[in-house]
Amino acid sequence: MIFALVGNQNSGKTTLFNQLTGSNQHVGNFPGVTVEKKSGETKINKNITVVDLPGIYSLSPYTAEEIVTRDFLLKDKPDGIINIVDVTNIERNLYLTMQLLELGIPTILALNMMDELHNNGGSIHLQNLETGLGIPVVPISAAKNEGISELISKSVLVAQNNTKPQKIDFCEGAVHRCIHGISHLIEDHAEKIKIPRRFAATKLIEGDKPILKALNLSENEKEILEHIIIEMELELKTDRESALADMRYNFIEALCKTSIEKPIESKENIRSIKIDNFLTHKYLGIPLFLGIMMLIFWLTFGVIGSFLSDILTLGLDSLSGIIQSGFLAAHINPIVQDLVINGALAGVGSVLSFLPIIVTLFFFLSLLEDSGYMARVAFIMDKPLRKLGLSGKSFVPMLIGFGCSVPAIMSTRTLASERDRKLTIILIPFMSCSAKLPIYAVLSAAFFPKYAAFVMMALYLAGILIGILCGILLKGSIFKGNPIPFIMEMPNYRMPSPKTVALLLWNKAKDFLFRAFTLIFIASLIIWFLRTFDFSLNIATDTANSMLAVIGTKISIVFAPLGFGDWKAAAALISGFSAKEAVVSTLAVLTNSKIESLGSALSVIFTPLSAISFLVFTLLYTPCVAAIASVKRELGGLNAVGIVVFQMVIAWIFAFAVFQIGSLL
Repeated sequence: MIFALVGNQNSGKTTLFNQLTGSNQHVGNFPGVTVEKKSGETKINKNITVVDLPGIYSLSPYTAEEIVTRDFLLKDKPDGIINIVDVTNIERNLYLTMQLLELGIPTILALNMMDELHNNGGSIHLQNLETGLGIPVVPISAAKNEGISELISKSVLVAQNNTKPQKIDFCEGAVHRCIHGISHLIEDHAEKIKIPRRFAATKLIEGDKPILKALNLSENEKEILEHIIIEMELELKTDRESALADMRYNFIEALCKTSIEKPIESKENIRSIKIDNFLTHKYLGIPLFLGIMMLIFWLTFGVIGSFLSDILTLGLDSLSGIIQSGFLAAHINPIVQDLVINGALAGVGSVLSFLPIIVTLFFFLSLLEDSGYMARVAFIMDKPLRKLGLSGKSFVPMLIGFGCSVPAIMSTRTLASERDRKLTIILIPFMSCSAKLPIYAVLSAAFFPKYAAFVMMALYLAGILIGILCGILLKGSIFKGNPIPFIMEMPNYRMPSPKTVALLLWNKAKDFLFRAFTLIFIASLIIWFLRTFDFSLNIATDTANSMLAVIGTKISIVFAPLGFGDWKAAAALISGFSAKEAVVSTLAVLTNSKIESLGSALSVIFTPLSAISFLVFTLLYTPCVAAIASVKRELGGLNAVGIVVFQMVIAWIFAFAVFQIGSLL
């Protein structure tokens, strides 16, 4: 059996999916977490699959997530729909429910957050709600794992018996006549393409072009269709979309009067309003956000993360020493020793030592996200983002970009406007991803040890500011036009879930370790091979004669005006295309250095000024191959090439400016 899990954004849908399947999905207290459909077998029964669809507010094809959800329901024909609603906002949530019922698929309603409703003195008359909607209703609390087993058992029963919604006709008067007139007109067409005729009729009234095209109506039928709709508009003295919305909300309002005992204003809501008066203040909102982020960076890079990183570095060095002693005792071939110690261990170890810093950073970010604060940041960032031609909704993908560009680029599918989506994808790489952290940490500690945390914060801010400049430039040239209106639900502030935070940290650590022992490991071995042998495949007695030195020297001409014309720096930047962490591992391999001695080894390659120039270039130049592939998948190959060239040029210009101006000063 296959069940579609459908609901509004921020209704607890992904939390329920995790409870049903045990899947380690990312749960965030801001809208737009799920951008693709995800599936998993239920813990109770392996023969039952639940598909987690993107959070939506309607079945209109305006955004990518609405299209993903609608296509799955219409084309994949699930055995049943589990429609999750936030019971504390039930009137708004039921608007989607009424559209789902028109599909004629066995449906069950899951009333989530019942614990919050009860705590604030509210209650639900389940029998009235079930009778009014014509489908089974199950109260649950996804976060507390309450009511989940009953939800599964009722869902299976409904699907096995193919119990379709008993009531889908909620209309009356002019809207009733319009829907039924169109239903009879398109009956044969709808049956041919296997779309429920009532669903097709309401979508035609809303002006749904994909449905109109799929039905393949004759010109005469289109004229009759338009005539029926105009008759309704004239009688009701309103437009077609408003007529349907009024019909649905009138029914929902009447149903809720008989089914819901309204709660008093919740303590959570009162508390959230008081906090918002401060954190989303017109003038204080952005400075407070910057202050919070600076505190997080200081704790990550200057206190907690660096302390844990130092401990891990000592452990890795001890391991390397033990292995080296073992090799010497066993009289292992020197080349093999060099491969393992100065190739694999130096490369992987140099990156691995930064795992605590990355986990610490994401620990703090997950607290902000899961508490609901990040939704507020999107709200306060709406006004400044509009100056770039974007809305506050673009902030969510940009924020994800601080973790990794790949999911950030994928999450732009939640943006309704194609213009906004393309511009956001171009700007995401300017948000410094976590893979660049090892580069910043090594060079800032080597050349600016007293100000390392400040340098790293400055790099993050520089990426944002340069992204803003590029956004203004692009808005006035290629991407002329206005951003889409921005509407975002403000969830109540909640205590972050320890389970959710732990899952996020585990996923980040797992992803980092996977990259360290795959991409970085392979890149380290390749760099070691190219550094050790010349083009005749003889061992290079001098690394300056190695294959890598020859290649790096030819390329280093491009970087000489930026202050780092050494072939080792050029080789490190090239390896960074595979993964940004590979820049550090390459430098470690090329200088035969362990992580604690890498800083002193880099003083031969860089001066403090050229180190800053190198940091600026690594901040801005093209992300990894995976990110480029994501851009290609979203925008096509030609656009991907254009974005790569654009980012390389921007990186070169700013690094050049930093070095040349710094030289004058």
